[in-house]
Amino acid sequence: MTKAPATSSLSRRRHDREIIALAVPAFGALVAEPLFVLVDSAIVGHLGTPQLAGLGVAAALLMTAVSIFVFLAYATTAAVARRVGAGDLPSAIRQGMDGIWLALLLGAVVVGTLLPAAPWLVDVFGASDTAAPYATTYLRISSLGIPAMLVVLAATGVLRGLQDTRTPLYVAIGGFTANGVLNVILVYGLGLGIAGSAWGTVIAQAGMAAAYLVVVVRGAKRHGASLRPDAAGIRASAQAGVPLLVRTLSLRAVLMIATAVAARLGDTDIAAHQIILSLWSLTAFALDAIAIAGQAIIGRHLGANDAKGAREACRRMVEWGIMSGVVLGILIVLARPLFIPLFTSDPTVRDTLLPALLVVALSQPIAGVVFVLDGVLMGAGDGRYLAWAMLVTLGVFVPVALLVPAFGGGLTALWWAMTLMMVVRLVTLWMRARSGRWIVTGATR
Repeated sequence: MTKAPATSSLSRRRHDREIIALAVPAFGALVAEPLFVLVDSAIVGHLGTPQLAGLGVAAALLMTAVSIFVFLAYATTAAVARRVGAGDLPSAIRQGMDGIWLALLLGAVVVGTLLPAAPWLVDVFGASDTAAPYATTYLRISSLGIPAMLVVLAATGVLRGLQDTRTPLYVAIGGFTANGVLNVILVYGLGLGIAGSAWGTVIAQAGMAAAYLVVVVRGAKRHGASLRPDAAGIRASAQAGVPLLVRTLSLRAVLMIATAVAARLGDTDIAAHQIILSLWSLTAFALDAIAIAGQAIIGRHLGANDAKGAREACRRMVEWGIMSGVVLGILIVLARPLFIPLFTSDPTVRDTLLPALLVVALSQPIAGVVFVLDGVLMGAGDGRYLAWAMLVTLGVFVPVALLVPAFGGGLTALWWAMTLMMVVRLVTLWMRARSGRWIVTGATR
């Protein structure tokens, strides 16, 4: 009777150490990436309003283009972690190289699409006549860095699968620092304007990709893994990524529809919505860090044929998700007098913002479990279920969100609809986790 609790306590402590060791550096790397755009905005903003408006349009297009391919990180993490668990490091690195080659191919396709389509895309996104030339310039130059951005995603997945989240943190910090320095030199020192900001980002991203490739190539040579492109392996990586692409596109659709509905509610509501969405995204980084730890840990346990360890790790990470969500919810409530004035001084926006913000705070424990289970199922390679679950969620959310303005609801009602979306995700993911069907052991799924 006394041994079971002791064993359980030891197991929890072991999982806690693993989660902290992987999640904390992952959180730092996740936060560092959006700071690229923040630095660009701060530097370009002093050139003038049209330049800053052009940057805003171009950055939104670039972030959308890159975020669509986040599956390069997620799918690679799971596949590499399984082989690490199976004790086959050469195959793990070989799997990672397939993901990197896929990233280069996809990057070339995206560049070939964005370069000629840049003026049309800028126009579709509603850039003004004064901002459009700047947006087009920034988009065309920055698109040259997309292959490097996608390589960074894939290589990050390789290192996460190898249970290394510290190297991505160091690379992200180095890239962020280089981006800031290059922007100042090129924009002001050489007088290149917004084009200098774009070139600074391209160079920084290329440097990050090069740093990752040095690490991965060294590992490949150390373990005798081939670096050559393998058509079958690249095809397998693409097939594994398709369900996660569907999941990501569905989630992006939810966010875009929510923003479109907020815009229909009026200027005050859309302004308040943007503030809440920014905060929601920040809390998502914290929760996603735990999910990333889940991807790496679950994949390793399943690759090692340790179904029991995978279940225990899943259970502990769910507890972490709940605790993190509760803490984040409390922080949102307590810190609201501090951060709301940073975004707006308009009393009408503040009054609209506050009740919706409380809804977000209440939903954080739900979000915590959703992010964790999402990471667990990704780590298990259960992408097909994640795709179907997100499509179901989208199907429930769309009519509810569209009914908000039809029934005279405001921003708070819209964020209750967002909370419903998270509840649907929770139910679908919890059902899958409880079923145990995600537990497929072995070096490959």
